Amino acid sequence: MSEKVVILGGGLGGLFTGALLAREGYTVTVIEKNRTLGGGLQMFSRHGTLFETGMHMLGGLRPGDSIRKICDYLGITSQLDIMPTDHDCMDSITYLSDGKTYRIPEGKDNFVDYFSKQFPHQAINIKAYVDKLYALTEEVDFFYLRHETGSIFNHSEEFIWPANKLIAHYIDDERLQDVLAYMNPMYGGVENRTPAFVHALINVLYINGTDRFAGGSQQLATALVGVITNHGGEVLTDEKVTQIEVDDNKLVKKVTTNKNREFSGDIYVAAFHPCALLDIIDPHAFNKAYKDRIMNAPNSYSTFSVFISFKPETFPYINHTCYFQDDYGSVWSHGDYDAATWPRGFMYMTSPEHNQGKWATKMIVNSIMKFDQVEQWSNTTTGHRGDSYEQWKEKHIAMVLRRLEQLHPGIGACIDHITASSPLTIRDYFNVKDGAIYGFSKDCNNLALTQLSIFTKVKNFYLTGQCINLHGICGVPLTAVNTVEAIERSHDIIDRINNHYQMLTNS
Repeated sequence: MSEKVVILGGGLGGLFTGALLAREGYTVTVIEKNRTLGGGLQMFSRHGTLFETGMHMLGGLRPGDSIRKICDYLGITSQLDIMPTDHDCMDSITYLSDGKTYRIPEGKDNFVDYFSKQFPHQAINIKAYVDKLYALTEEVDFFYLRHETGSIFNHSEEFIWPANKLIAHYIDDERLQDVLAYMNPMYGGVENRTPAFVHALINVLYINGTDRFAGGSQQLATALVGVITNHGGEVLTDEKVTQIEVDDNKLVKKVTTNKNREFSGDIYVAAFHPCALLDIIDPHAFNKAYKDRIMNAPNSYSTFSVFISFKPETFPYINHTCYFQDDYGSVWSHGDYDAATWPRGFMYMTSPEHNQGKWATKMIVNSIMKFDQVEQWSNTTTGHRGDSYEQWKEKHIAMVLRRLEQLHPGIGACIDHITASSPLTIRDYFNVKDGAIYGFSKDCNNLALTQLSIFTKVKNFYLTGQCINLHGICGVPLTAVNTVEAIERSHDIIDRINNHYQMLTNS
């Protein structure tokens, strides 16, 4: 009989871990608190328009890339409607201070050539900088689905420099330093804290080529659920785990849900924020030092998101992600709130539909915001936050729209409906402390604090998800592979994934 695995949380981490384990022959049960599966893959509907909640851009899905190999191994690639962004402009960055828009192409050589033309006096430095980005990613074996050869503490000196120090080491033009840090909202970048390797991994991932889900990110969740159920597993929604019972031998015996149902297995995996885990697991499961470490670990910032539905055929579809900044020199401080100048920067995108045509149907705008801006409503729940909160939201929607109007004059007349979410929404929707969009914030000054192991002191209980290793479409599936390795006590799954891909390419 196959071993039974109970996975707590049906987000990206839980579903990839569950699908891989099901493919390996385990009997998998996934328990998700929300009515809709997927975590950041979830979509919601407003006025007939479907919006993504988190997974807007995709890296690692081109042929030969690590996430593509995993999807091929699971047999789901053909179920995904993937749309590449423009080859000659994967991202654009507009500075209102000088009206300059940088249109950044995909591909390492193209990236170097483009910025060398924009900043010719920095050409040699730009190439050295980009070469270093790629060299740093080579130090991370799991990024390339290779067997791990060392720990995070056995790397080059630059590996754990602050990201801003790495940029400044190679680039002495302050404007270019700011531009090259533009992806900071993609990884929760914090000046003098975010490690250079995080900056390198995210940048290289997207420089190599970005894609989008045409028709929305929920399709990936649906495909992963199909793998689990087709291999005899089950995926439950609207069922919140309220207790994890651990016996005196440090083994999980069972979990109980809000519906008073009990689930038992041989192996258990938590795929949600570790701080939320401490609220439901037996108090004696972890020692005080471990619990203090989790509770004191810094969390990434959150975001204020505006969701816009357009009137038909009024606003053109943009096939790349757009970044806006008020001026140079503030890319690392967008989280510092000032009511007079917020937002000083944000990213926005027109998400594609199936068979996307000339016109956009919607836009999503994400502005960095720390949780302290909504602290006064922290004891409220969705739909019951009061008039003051709704007025606060409307005020901040207007502030975002003012910036959009500067970037795209006349966009206001194109808008049909508009809604917004705050750090409170993210906190409650994804069950993450302080609405942290990327879980724990990696700190190069104390990597051990936020580098949690997949293993725990509870022998049959493991961790997965964005608080382990790296977040996002790349980090979370790769961490799922690591979790399967930990459960199987072997690295064979990496070989099976790579061999399967090689067999596909040779056929």
